Amino acid sequence: MSPGLVISAPRSGAGKTTVTLGLLRALAQDGVAVRPYKCGPDYIDPGFHAAAAGRSSLNLDSWAMPGAMLDGLAAGDGLAVAEGAMGLFDGVAVAGASGVGASADIAARMGWPVVLVLDVSGQAQSAAAVAVGFSRYRVDCRVAGVILNRVASPRHEALVRHGMQGAGIPVFGALPKDASVALPERHLGLVQAGETAGLDAALDRLADFVRRHVDLAAVVAAAAGGVSGIRARIAPPGQRIALARDQAFSFLYPHLLAGWRAAGAEVLPFSPLADQPPDPTADVVWLPGGYPELHAGQIAAAGRFMAGLRGFEGPVHGECGGYMVLGQTLIDAGGVVHPMAGLLGLVTSYQARKMHLGYRAARLSADMPGFAKATLLRGHEFHYSSIMDQPDAPLAVVHDAMGTVQAETGSKRGPVSGSFFHLIAAAA
Repeated sequence: MSPGLVISAPRSGAGKTTVTLGLLRALAQDGVAVRPYKCGPDYIDPGFHAAAAGRSSLNLDSWAMPGAMLDGLAAGDGLAVAEGAMGLFDGVAVAGASGVGASADIAARMGWPVVLVLDVSGQAQSAAAVAVGFSRYRVDCRVAGVILNRVASPRHEALVRHGMQGAGIPVFGALPKDASVALPERHLGLVQAGETAGLDAALDRLADFVRRHVDLAAVVAAAAGGVSGIRARIAPPGQRIALARDQAFSFLYPHLLAGWRAAGAEVLPFSPLADQPPDPTADVVWLPGGYPELHAGQIAAAGRFMAGLRGFEGPVHGECGGYMVLGQTLIDAGGVVHPMAGLLGLVTSYQARKMHLGYRAARLSADMPGFAKATLLRGHEFHYSSIMDQPDAPLAVVHDAMGTVQAETGSKRGPVSGSFFHLIAAAA
């Protein structure tokens, strides 16, 4: 059993990531064993969590993950610090495996109190009304207190604190406006941790910033709850997995990688951008998502990688960006056509840019590595590419969280498969 906290907010953009990273780094500097988590399907923030805490960050997703899997991932030693997604209660309208995907689902299941980050710019005592509403919305989700963000002045802070005191809401800290602590962003969120220049120094600045303005001891003392250890069961797609890992292929949920290794699988990383082929002795090749559109010319010119991929004799699977690389061509935002591996007939374009975002439930129409036909998989889709041709469809019958059928069904040709949804879990 171990205690934890959920760092959440009323909405996106309130400062959850700033607070979470600053807390993780400061607590790690103080010798506190922290276990970082991300609520929901985000695959970029966990990389920053890991850099801040010195420990791998895992996703906890109530829509996609069965309860036993959530419990297994959340059990462990140290203080759990989970960053929420969007607003505390935001999720989908139809429940999935163990909830609607809201951060509040995780807080309630684990018994972890919520530290609410409030952007108080443009308001004063009224912020207390927001905090009171959040504290009463779900009886199974307890708000331990608030951290005020984007405070304009000492007078502003005093007014907001006065409102919170009258409402009986503890204030753990107040962060002034400070543009110097911002991290660079890209269209899918923050620029990845591995691409952020001077990340360690930036995290140290965040830790100093939070340490100056937040009562860390009070935050740690507010932690509570915890779950018993139930091991998550994640079937690896093979005993030896050749895994593409570089700046173009980096979107793989950390809990999958940890689960594969815990199940005894050997992971064999290789870099397509460095023109490395997959290990021919592997049982399976797995191409995660990432930013292939930013490196399309380099990938197309990677002769050794392409030859090794085309000559691989076992099953091959690609997710999102990896799926596009398995296809026939990728058209970039400038209209340049880049030849890809041609193992599937898929043609995708970033010139016809359109956002695809949301949870996905996929009932397999054919086998894919690690899963048999008819298995129900849960995952998430987030990209801006459009399908121009998909002749090898379908890999699965795909629905969104509301049950609406999706055109992005994935593809299957012989031992090669791919999908636009990123796998999170199989249904229990």
